[in-house]
Amino acid sequence: MIMSTNKQARVLIIIVTWNKQQYVIDLLNSISILNYPRESMDIVVVDNASTDSTVELIRQQFNDVHLICNKENIGGTGGFNTGLAWAFEQQGYDYLWLLDNDVRVHKNALIELLNVLEEQSDVAIAGSTMMQLDYPHKINEMGAFVDRGNGQLLFNRHKQKVPSLQGRDVDDLIKADLDLSQIISECQSWMDVDYVAAASLLIRAGIAKEAGLWDDFFIHFDDVGWCQHIADKGYRIVVSAQSIIWHMSAVTKVPSWILYYDNRNILYLLEKYGHPGSIARSKKWTLKKSLYYALIGKPDISALHINALNDYDQRVKGKKDIALNPVYLGLDATSEILLDDNIKRVLMPWTVNLQASNLQHQFVTALHKRSDLHIDFISDPTEGVSDQPRQLPKSNTIFLPKSKLMRLWTYYRLRNQYDLVVQSDYQAIIPLSWVAKNILFINYEGISHRKRAAVTDIVELVKTIIKLWRQL
Repeated sequence: MIMSTNKQARVLIIIVTWNKQQYVIDLLNSISILNYPRESMDIVVVDNASTDSTVELIRQQFNDVHLICNKENIGGTGGFNTGLAWAFEQQGYDYLWLLDNDVRVHKNALIELLNVLEEQSDVAIAGSTMMQLDYPHKINEMGAFVDRGNGQLLFNRHKQKVPSLQGRDVDDLIKADLDLSQIISECQSWMDVDYVAAASLLIRAGIAKEAGLWDDFFIHFDDVGWCQHIADKGYRIVVSAQSIIWHMSAVTKVPSWILYYDNRNILYLLEKYGHPGSIARSKKWTLKKSLYYALIGKPDISALHINALNDYDQRVKGKKDIALNPVYLGLDATSEILLDDNIKRVLMPWTVNLQASNLQHQFVTALHKRSDLHIDFISDPTEGVSDQPRQLPKSNTIFLPKSKLMRLWTYYRLRNQYDLVVQSDYQAIIPLSWVAKNILFINYEGISHRKRAAVTDIVELVKTIIKLWRQL
């Protein structure tokens, strides 16, 4: 156990949750093994009107946790503001520790953050190194910097592997002696950054109250803005390589309705903290992304980007009612699509990993049931012939040339030869979405069956983008 002079510092832990009962239970269990006196910690969980058993389970298993139940889902912003407002009315807390509900904390996560703040009087916020919960040996981020010229977040050591942790699960790692500054090269015990995520953010209670509540963004960029606000007051923000948490990686999260908030809220952030011209640059990038999503066959996601720009101009903040069409279905729905007699020829690229998405069984079963079903597999042009994976029986391989121009010609030649193309939600290929009339987007959690984009719709979108671009 780490010895420190800060053992008597009182810490209030603030957790916001919504419909993630097992995640928050796992988090609370990991908090219970922290190397810090339990009598010096209080925990408040803000529930955003969960419809699962989150509240009941917490009351049953953790009777020392203070629960605040909001009447509706007011997002991460509203949830943390609820917790912060409650904290500001309390007396005697030295520090506030903000945690996402889907993290697991290392046994020394808190005390290492406290060590930094106790030793560095000009540091207001200390954050943990965030590892990936689904790939525990990979760093998700070690703090981040904010490019105030265009609003991009520059994550430190993003996706860096820590080989010595490979093969070990989180249940083992949270209890192990672990210090990343000792096992990865050129890594300080802590370093200055622009921003640390509220997935694990420890702040001096007095400075938190001085800074006040977050801007009403609903979700995303609210904690970034808070960090920028505090940094502009002259305080430092640091990330610790000795304080570690595990968080679900963004790699497994499909870009969907959240993109509205990302593209809208970054503009409000740049309005306050950006360099001259940064808002126009960010808007242009958003327009480009809108065109991209339209081209791959996701007009609803494309429209979100335009809506985000319009709502920013109209000064809209907070929660927005978003309805996407079509909705995502469970992975089991794949079988029905593959057994449809109208689907006979399927084209699938190397970007689709059927085993990682737990869909290989549905594809193999469909091939065994239907003698008229044929699946062609497009090879990875960066790999040699012998390195191509074999994911399915009876699948033919189409080898893509390394030349980008020749690849486009190959896709052009394949058009209308297939009834369905399969796309990865994590790495879609624009020309592939124009090969067949039907597109099946898959990810690790669900599928979306869509139609190829209509040329007339793309033309109208381009007209809109040109009009908005000229206004910048």
